[in-house]
Amino acid sequence: MRVEVITTGTELLLGEIVNENFVYLARELNNRGFDVLYQTTVGDNPERLREALRIAAGRADLVLTSGGLGPTRGDITKEEVAAYCGAPLYMNLEVWNHIQELLSRRNTCPASNNDKQALVPSGAYVLKNEVGTAPGLVLKDAGGTVFVLLPGPPYELRYLCEQELFPYLEKEYGQLGIIKSHTLKVRTLGESRVAALLDDLIVNQTNPTIALYARHGEILVRLTAKAPSAVEADALIARAQYAIEGRIGPYVYGYDDDSLAEVLGRKLQEQGKQIAFAESCTGGLATSLMTDVPGSSGYVKGSVISYTNEVKRGVLNVSKTDLDRKGAVSPEVAREMAEGVRERLGAGYGVGITGLAGPGGGTKKKPVGLVYVAVADQDGTWCREFRFSGSRQQIKLRAAMAAIGLAYDRMQGHLEATEEDRKATEQSRRKKEKATEREEKRSKRQLEADGGEK
Repeated sequence: MRVEVITTGTELLLGEIVNENFVYLARELNNRGFDVLYQTTVGDNPERLREALRIAAGRADLVLTSGGLGPTRGDITKEEVAAYCGAPLYMNLEVWNHIQELLSRRNTCPASNNDKQALVPSGAYVLKNEVGTAPGLVLKDAGGTVFVLLPGPPYELRYLCEQELFPYLEKEYGQLGIIKSHTLKVRTLGESRVAALLDDLIVNQTNPTIALYARHGEILVRLTAKAPSAVEADALIARAQYAIEGRIGPYVYGYDDDSLAEVLGRKLQEQGKQIAFAESCTGGLATSLMTDVPGSSGYVKGSVISYTNEVKRGVLNVSKTDLDRKGAVSPEVAREMAEGVRERLGAGYGVGITGLAGPGGGTKKKPVGLVYVAVADQDGTWCREFRFSGSRQQIKLRAAMAAIGLAYDRMQGHLEATEEDRKATEQSRRKKEKATEREEKRSKRQLEADGGEK
């Protein structure tokens, strides 16, 4: 059954609120076998709403609306749908009594316009709303299209769906099967590379379908199956997943709701290691993403927000020479930040992030969006350059995600050392050896000055 969802409200078009209702309706209807094929958002304008209803009726069997059922003049959905279906409105006393009773329980008197919500289109089936004043309505037009009118507040809409609408749809249409999706999350490989490796599977797809998406430096491979039952849908998805993972399995880091921070945390727990972050341009965001995960205190050792060169030198032991000659945004400084925080906090892994989040401060040589991320462990330090675009907040998020991803890649063995990585690691080793030798000589001189061993 083809479905279109029409969400109404100028506030949605202005970006003042997030359209939670469509996300909920699409997920729940797909899970019940309804094909949600279209989504339209329209403001509180009669002409545009009429046009949206006309278009929807021409391409969908079931049209769901959310919003526009309130008591104000701007709430026009019910009136416009009733007019489109040729159904005059009448005062439904059962609905009116419910409105009065509900307002009485809230110690509120009915306003002069509350009676507008008790007007019901002739021939409509009423979905009882026990948590709000606007009932849901089911109405059919002359062409057979079914309109379902739902209130805009998400809590009321979900209540009506679960208590009234979904049982009604099951009774009317029976079991339509299920549409189920499963997402594989991929790192390291680019979108074009994943597409090339899966090309014949994508070209020959039937059920399930395969779709690729790029997001925050990772690739999502979404499998969507339609079947009479969840068990059969899972079986279809499992066969497709087996074929896909036969080609890109080593690069699949998680599934569905798995976050990169969660998966990195599990890897750290498996190894019995801890991680520490030294953050400059990200201002602690990478650490925040890691500590959003419950139980992260078991593997996040701590972090240093080294926003200034003074902190980089004084806390992380970053070379003043490198800061002066190479600049704070450089691979040398990123490496030293990673090594410094690892040693200072005693963690198994250290991550250093330095870059230019903008909007100002960029140059031709070092533009806004240039970020260096380094990961240090007992075997060496790996550094990568990234160039991000977008707003300051977007660059910070992408840099933080890149840092978590780079740490994960290192733990998975996907991060091969470059020639620069090898040289820098060797230089760092020699530097530490010389520092140890100097300290030993200093201790020896101090001992001799004190008269030798006692």
